[in-house]
Amino acid sequence: MVVEEMLEVAREKLVTISDDATLIEAAKLLTSGTDLVVACNGAGVLQGVVTKTDVVKQISVCHGAICMSPVSTVMTRDVVLCRIADNLKDVAKQMKEQHLKNIPVVDADTRAIGVLTARAVLRVLLSDAKYEEAQLVDYVKGIGYR
Repeated sequence: MVVEEMLEVAREKLVTISDDATLIEAAKLLTSGTDLVVACNGAGVLQGVVTKTDVVKQISVCHGAICMSPVSTVMTRDVVLCRIADNLKDVAKQMKEQHLKNIPVVDADTRAIGVLTARAVLRVLLSDAKYEEAQLVDYVKGIGYR
């Protein structure tokens, strides 16, 4: 299975913000159910990501106008991402190794087109595994192979 097959789910989780938007604007987008905001330039190209942790770190030390600083000053620029042709098992492995709950999905031009959550990826992979297991059980029992 490839990421493209999960694109509908990934699009639902995509929340974007301009990379020159204020930190306060990003904080408003990071509500329950949204752990990651993708910062994009005017062309929609991914520039970085902002998490709740990034916002809390900055707001805890900001005074006055510093709280109005652009998200580009706090976002993570070295983003682990995936593309629609990537194998879902490889993406899950990468998320596990990097300890990621979310991973942005980008197109060939690095424009953000979705965000996959670890929960959604694992749910699909588990469903596939259960189907394969059922097929093996049927094969061993000789069901549907006569």
